[in-house]
Amino acid sequence: MNYIKHLNAVFNHMDQNLALSAHHISLYLALFRRWNKNFFQNPIIVVRDELMKTSRIGSVNTYTKCLKQLDQFGYIQYKPSFNRNIGSQIHLFIFDKGCELAVSPFINKTNYLLIQRDEKLNDEILNQNSMAKNDMSGYGLDIPPSEDHIKIYFSEKGFPPIEAEKFFNYYQSNGWLVGGKSKMKDWKAAARNWILNQQRFNGRSTSYRPNPKAKNESSPKLGSTQFRQDKDYDTPL
Repeated sequence: MNYIKHLNAVFNHMDQNLALSAHHISLYLALFRRWNKNFFQNPIIVVRDELMKTSRIGSVNTYTKCLKQLDQFGYIQYKPSFNRNIGSQIHLFIFDKGCELAVSPFINKTNYLLIQRDEKLNDEILNQNSMAKNDMSGYGLDIPPSEDHIKIYFSEKGFPPIEAEKFFNYYQSNGWLVGGKSKMKDWKAAARNWILNQQRFNGRSTSYRPNPKAKNESSPKLGSTQFRQDKDYDTPL
């Protein structure tokens, strides 16, 4: 087998397979190096830790996923071992057309479509879970947000629902604009500013608010009831 022709053929098919990532390619090259040390004899016995180190794959899940998909795409035949003391077996197919042992290189389109479908379903499930989590916690990022989300957020900050309603009504009336000009990008940041402003305003107002009772005692209102009715105005001052 001419390994240069073999690799050129493999790379040509990999270029046509859009499902392959850099992890797939680096893992295949790690397998090819191991195969080369075995004088291109099949099968080769592999150890996960060694292959992950050689291919620079840091996740066990990514390693296992790529190995299975290389098998599904027809580049290798993977026979996993569930015994820690026995390595897994890998059979690498020969893509050198001039070699008598060569197999016809192919991309398994059925497997490719199935994998693409599964990955799409996984993405949809992750998105749905993320949206459900946002709906339950009140942290949805959509603008305009729902009034319920705002009430939940204000409640978590220790503010009553009436304050959340004021915030919602104010920005709902101005088209969710910040400063009356810029479109709001983060309603939670605007809510935090609203809360800070309310706290500052309440703090200032309580510091100088006059006592109505003290005012009444120091300067009573003038009126007929405030004058003594029995006073003798003939008496000089």
